[in-house]
Amino acid sequence: MGKANKTQAETKGVSTFLAEVEPAARAEEGQVLVDLFTRVTGQPPVLWGPSIIGFGSYHYRYESGREGDAPRVAFSPRKAKLVCYLKLESVGAEAILARLGKHSTGKGCLYINKLSDIDLGVLEELVTDSYRAMAKAYPN
Repeated sequence: MGKANKTQAETKGVSTFLAEVEPAARAEEGQVLVDLFTRVTGQPPVLWGPSIIGFGSYHYRYESGREGDAPRVAFSPRKAKLVCYLKLESVGAEAILARLGKHSTGKGCLYINKLSDIDLGVLEELVTDSYRAMAKAYPN
């Protein structure tokens, strides 16, 4: 068996974590995202690792034999930027991203400086599409 995945579900509560986030404005944005992700997924927020708030989970197994669990969609209210962990390869994601507002992307990551830079309704579309895509890819 391979080594354990370092990002695992934690017992620390999300509200406790958000109360510790600095600056306070970032913590407030984190709560807005908790509400949005909860509404979209119907899942409660769970802290994964020290700073990722995830919704739903799935089990993965690589050909190498490594396996583990991860959130279906997640975000982290980091000091520099908000990071959303989404499946951005879905059909139509590029068109949705074009309507989002100021952001950048990386592999599976959406970076947002502050929520006032984006359209929250468009972010909700992205989270919805990503959650559905993950549920289809990992139906467990």
